[in-house]
Amino acid sequence: MRNMIVIMNARAGTNATEEGRAQSEKINAALHAAGVRADVRGMAGDQLTQAARDAAAEPGIDAVVAAGGDGTQSAVATALAGTSMTMGVLPLGTLNHFAKDLGIPQTLDEAAAVIATGNVRSVDVARVNGRVFVNNSSIGVYPHVVRQRDQMQETLGHGKWYAMLLAILNLFRRFPQVRLKLLVNGETFEHKTPFVFVGNNVYDIALLKMGRRRQLDGGELCLYFTNRTGRIGMFRLALRALFNRLRQDKDFNALCSREVWIDSRHKHINVSMDGEVERLQSPLHYEIWPRALNVIAPIEIASVSTTNAEVA
Repeated sequence: MRNMIVIMNARAGTNATEEGRAQSEKINAALHAAGVRADVRGMAGDQLTQAARDAAAEPGIDAVVAAGGDGTQSAVATALAGTSMTMGVLPLGTLNHFAKDLGIPQTLDEAAAVIATGNVRSVDVARVNGRVFVNNSSIGVYPHVVRQRDQMQETLGHGKWYAMLLAILNLFRRFPQVRLKLLVNGETFEHKTPFVFVGNNVYDIALLKMGRRRQLDGGELCLYFTNRTGRIGMFRLALRALFNRLRQDKDFNALCSREVWIDSRHKHINVSMDGEVERLQSPLHYEIWPRALNVIAPIEIASVSTTNAEVA
């Protein structure tokens, strides 16, 4: 029987709460039924990475499993990237983009069955100023929306999706744009845009709607920013997104590279990484870390080559 440690995102900071205990028992039961001996540990968000490092250092452990949403997956991946320890994924969040792109089923029992197979793939992670992310990073509109959403949740007690809607509406009243200097593939140019989106590999992207990736080991970052600026331009872009009429060749610029530098007139920039916002020092240095993360994934999922021409 395989031995694994599960790092579970327990929002209250401990698995001693009734809800945390119930979730822990469900995870334990699902993995045990699949043939895995698991030690489930509930941790607060700011403890996840260190808990994963500590777990990886324990003897006799076959894998460290991240149980939670994309933020949890990213935090555990930060600890395990560049090491020989394998990561398992239990998608218990709202969106679970990383798990979906890996082809991992969204139910607990099915995801546990995948973990039990022990089939390991090596996938890319990306870094910005040394901080790891598994999905994407952005500056401009999205970090503003996330920060306002979190403030509304904390101060007004709104639910996540209602708070996000209010934050988006407020965004159109106070329309943030950023003027940036970009260095991509040895070429430097300046651009004023409401957002810049940096993906770990190629995304099919729509406005404020996460697309899917065909490949997680392509060894490149992909940078996206809109051709449309101003409130009217963004409103039209939102309408095109609503009716599924967005075209990457018309509505977005896309550039792919192994390394990207983004400079700003400001000393610090709000940066979203897998949905978590941090204030980082400018310039931002993005880089791909090819096949740095060993992750358990379904056997039948295979890499699909995607060329730069598909997003140019």
